[in-house]
Amino acid sequence: MAEENMSLKGSAKAGYALGAVGKDMVYMLSASYILYYYQDILGVEAWVMGIILLVARIFDAFNDPIMGVLVSKTKTKWGKFRPWLLIGTITNAIVLYFMFACPPDTSGSGLVAYAAATYIIWGVTYTMMDIPYWSMIPAFTKGGKEREGLTTLARSCAGVGSAIVSIGTIKIVQMLGQKFGGASATAKQVELVGFKYVALLIAVLFVVFIVITCVTVKEKSSVDMKTATVGEMFKALVKNDQAMTVVITIVCINTALYITSNLVLYFFKYDLGGAAWYNNYTVFNTVGGAVQIISMMVLYPMLRRLFKLNNIQIFYVGAFMSIVGYGILLIFASMGVNNLGIFLIPGIFIMATAGINNVIVTVFLANTVDYGELKNGRRDESVIFSMQTFVVKLSSGIAAMIASIALSVFKLSDETATEAQQQMDLSLSVSNASKMGLRMVMTLIPIAVLLFAIVWFRKKYILTDEKIEEISAELQDKKQNA
Repeated sequence: MAEENMSLKGSAKAGYALGAVGKDMVYMLSASYILYYYQDILGVEAWVMGIILLVARIFDAFNDPIMGVLVSKTKTKWGKFRPWLLIGTITNAIVLYFMFACPPDTSGSGLVAYAAATYIIWGVTYTMMDIPYWSMIPAFTKGGKEREGLTTLARSCAGVGSAIVSIGTIKIVQMLGQKFGGASATAKQVELVGFKYVALLIAVLFVVFIVITCVTVKEKSSVDMKTATVGEMFKALVKNDQAMTVVITIVCINTALYITSNLVLYFFKYDLGGAAWYNNYTVFNTVGGAVQIISMMVLYPMLRRLFKLNNIQIFYVGAFMSIVGYGILLIFASMGVNNLGIFLIPGIFIMATAGINNVIVTVFLANTVDYGELKNGRRDESVIFSMQTFVVKLSSGIAAMIASIALSVFKLSDETATEAQQQMDLSLSVSNASKMGLRMVMTLIPIAVLLFAIVWFRKKYILTDEKIEEISAELQDKKQNA
């Protein structure tokens, strides 16, 4: 019991946070660039990729809860979370590399099959490590400030991982592709080689970081919980109305963000254009990534402590900032503005919200674990956190499907450009109507989704700070009287 009451060591916090960096580097590479890699570089039709990404997410609807059950049933001398964390990481890193190392002579149905197989297997193996990673929080923290502090740190570092990939991928792809692709390599060959080496680099870092996590983090307070069938798990989740509220909210806010992250690359390449469009794209992501990190590490704590806002109020502040950002983006783009500095303004609003949401949605979800234990008599952290994995991937699937439809309708692809345009300015190959359609999809749809999320959350979520303290006290009384 003495060990249970000890505060977390700095090495454990740092090790856990480092794992978040690697984990989200991998996820961001897949979420933001898989559609671009197979559609724009390899030539798979956008609507086909949209179907693949969405079907993979439907498959996850069955895979994720099963993984939650397997984690909850696991008992080893290393704990129940770390074995799955390590196995899932190694397999996921291998699949990530092959997903972005498609043989260049693959085409037709073979190319579609390769894309579908590697992406679905990647999703399965990512679930294998992501569920135990987040499920460890309630299992080795004391709750309250310690849990919220670790969650904030992990989410902040996850944002760092996402930002690193968002900022550097396209630029590093160009650098490595030119270095290893040969002097006579075409633009597409440069990107093919570049993505392969970027995926390899991220895969190696991912494994190294998670190994450090497994070594430094100890499962000090394994929770005794009765395991259940998948059907019973779904039933328990449905009974936890607050978990369902948070799940639907996360789907909405992530879908809005992922629509933007999928299409902003095409916005820079085919709308703003320019021979070196990827330089502007890199600068935009650099600023956005920095803002996201600052929001998690500075803005969120400042709103929480200096302005004395609770997490629910902070959620509304962030949602409003994001909506304002999308509105400004649409106005500037519709006016024909092509100055990068101007577009940094809406980018700051949107990415500041992303940083805030990275922290508070996990806090909200962790709170529903205690709520479910009090209401249903079960502490189903593995099941509830498995839904976090699922909804994040579901959001990326929905967003990718919407993006793929937009790309098909507006004919945004290298295939529509002449050779001269490919070498100079790809925006010359796209009509004004297509550009306007792209702008509307990447702004108006996210605004609509965010408005729905605000209304839904306001009506359904009841776990205020005071309510959480009340639940914690009641659970503590029950344990003492047991």
